[in-house]
Amino acid sequence: MTEPSFLVQGWCPGALRPMMSGDGLVVRVRPQVGRLMQDQAAGIAAAARAHGNGLIDLSVRGNVQLRGVSEVSHPNLIVDLRTLGLIDADAGDEARRNILVTPFADGTTDALAARLGAALPRMPHLPGKFGFVVDTGAAPVLGGIAGDIRFERATGGGLVIRCEGAPLGAAVTEDEAAQAAVELAQWFVDAGGVTGGRGRMAALIGRGVGPEGHLAGKVAPAPTAPAPAPGLVAKGALVGFAFGQMTAQTLAELAELGPLRITPWRMVLIEGLRAWPDLSGLILRADDPIRRVEACPGAPACLQALAPVRGLASRLAHDVPEGRLLHVSACAKGCAHPGRADLTLVATAEGFDLIRNGSAHDTPDQRALAAATIDLKGLF
Repeated sequence: MTEPSFLVQGWCPGALRPMMSGDGLVVRVRPQVGRLMQDQAAGIAAAARAHGNGLIDLSVRGNVQLRGVSEVSHPNLIVDLRTLGLIDADAGDEARRNILVTPFADGTTDALAARLGAALPRMPHLPGKFGFVVDTGAAPVLGGIAGDIRFERATGGGLVIRCEGAPLGAAVTEDEAAQAAVELAQWFVDAGGVTGGRGRMAALIGRGVGPEGHLAGKVAPAPTAPAPAPGLVAKGALVGFAFGQMTAQTLAELAELGPLRITPWRMVLIEGLRAWPDLSGLILRADDPIRRVEACPGAPACLQALAPVRGLASRLAHDVPEGRLLHVSACAKGCAHPGRADLTLVATAEGFDLIRNGSAHDTPDQRALAAATIDLKGLF
């Protein structure tokens, strides 16, 4: 078996436990219930300028990541973020708070997410990427986002707790929900879901096991809606960013418009806004070609990157038909889009490998393509 050419960390960066990258420390800020009040968003923008390189990424877990932070500037950054109420008591608490909440949350959903957060200290020790999804808004929208333990609504409106990978979940009340999550997490550990310090719920369910008793799956969740596109929605304005990256200046300008919900689709929901923001650097159209391409930061921003990729991705975006997806990855790890894409280009030491209908670590259909000569015409 060939050894992978990339390093799998097995954990996600935080604010208190940042991760080193090619342009400095990546500091991930996890907003409570995915929401930033205006003073918090403005404060993050100021901190990104003062202590980092002014670039901010949106993660697929609904978090914001400050880039270019140094070992020297990191302590002062934490002081600023703590003043904004964005820092946990310690790195352990921070790592456990891996809760993704629908950006279209109502008061009931926010209360459920808060109860779940308060129950995290009662959880068993879980793998670093183990996460919770709270998709209990007016309509489920997070079906395409992976998690481990999911809260959803049944067709009739009741609350369901479900294991990732299982078609059915268990009915629970709002009062029972947090304790049920604790018990389901304990079942995951007891059933052998953790192997070598890692493990995901879908892999355990895929082995043919499942919880029993009051946690057994008996109720189907309501069908999930497609992921939304940029536009004006009931709760405000959804705006996107090329490759999920914005500048601190852009975040500061967004903060002036209203509270922000950070989404897992590399978009931001500006709550209550009823007109398009007149700002540069935003994706406002659903048919913008750049939305058909996923690309990681690439070289030199990532230590594992074998090539720069965003320039190539931008050049090729106009050749991707609507409804199709191109993934350009700087290594076979495929961080920007772990799943399948219609076409995937993966940087190697010899050039770019091309994969049809697969992911970055699948067997290539073509190898060692020169970036300057890649042409997608006829490939879709």
